[in-house]
Amino acid sequence: MNNDPPYITYEDKSDVIDEELRKRRGKWFLKSLAWIDYDDVAQIIRAHIYKKWEQWDQSRPLKPWLNRLITNQLKNILRNYYSNFVRPCLNCPFNQSPNLEDGKEALCGFTSNGLQCNECPLFAKWEKTKKSAYDIKMAHSLESRPQEVGAMSGDPFLLEHAERKLHTEMQKSLNERQFMIYEMLFIQNLTEAEVAEKLGYRTNEKGRKAGYKQLKNLKKQFKEKALFILRTKDIFNGRA
Repeated sequence: MNNDPPYITYEDKSDVIDEELRKRRGKWFLKSLAWIDYDDVAQIIRAHIYKKWEQWDQSRPLKPWLNRLITNQLKNILRNYYSNFVRPCLNCPFNQSPNLEDGKEALCGFTSNGLQCNECPLFAKWEKTKKSAYDIKMAHSLESRPQEVGAMSGDPFLLEHAERKLHTEMQKSLNERQFMIYEMLFIQNLTEAEVAEKLGYRTNEKGRKAGYKQLKNLKKQFKEKALFILRTKDIFNGRA
């Protein structure tokens, strides 16, 4: 006779998982991301917990294991979607405007003009390699963009519909495997590490943060194709 306790599934403990995630809502303090709020973060973490569920030793309490996963994922999400893209000034000893989030007229004790700018080699490198990604991800208040808001049409396009149209056009321009990777990265919003694991890619870095040359090259192709579509096709004025 088998006296082992019954196996506990993810679904059996979904209420406990939701409760632990609700407790951490106050820990998500980052409000400058234009497209991700805590509900999105919680969904990402739920998927991660589901994926790692078999690693929980069911002879041990669940909550400490959950809290460790949630804490680590909050750090990972913050790093992957924000920290990797912000200007280096935030951690620089010459930074004289530590609380100025968007860097506008931020002061620096290193540059000759006293501002955080590309006179600093680290800022110049960030501006060349990461600033565009940072600008895409950061939200800006409408009050700080009066000219853009004033120029908006009274009949605004449906952003979600435009997004769907872009994905459709991308599917037409990519082969089946390329679109599968595009979908994982930009529709399912998986991290590069998660996509690489699914595809069996190996990192091209040694002793440093993992990097994946195949994904880097594909993301460059995706960007070029997306820019071509945006320049040549009217995806913004349609209706769902």
